[in-house]
Amino acid sequence: MVKLFLVIGIISIIISGISIGAWVNGEQQRANFHSETAEHRNVKTKVSMVFGLVGTVALSAAGLVYFL
Repeated sequence: MVKLFLVIGIISIIISGISIGAWVNGEQQRANFHSETAEHRNVKTKVSMVFGLVGTVALSAAGLVYFL
């Protein structure tokens, strides 16, 4: 059960980082910002927030199951 929550949490955090563009350098970030519309940025932000929340909850659940 702990492994399942860990895998779900880690994958969700990775998807969140990819969708928000957290692991790119400054030049790529500026290029992405100027090549997308405001509504596209809003969709990316919402997707990353949902996956980030799922990842946080899953990692918290893994910690609780492991320690309790």
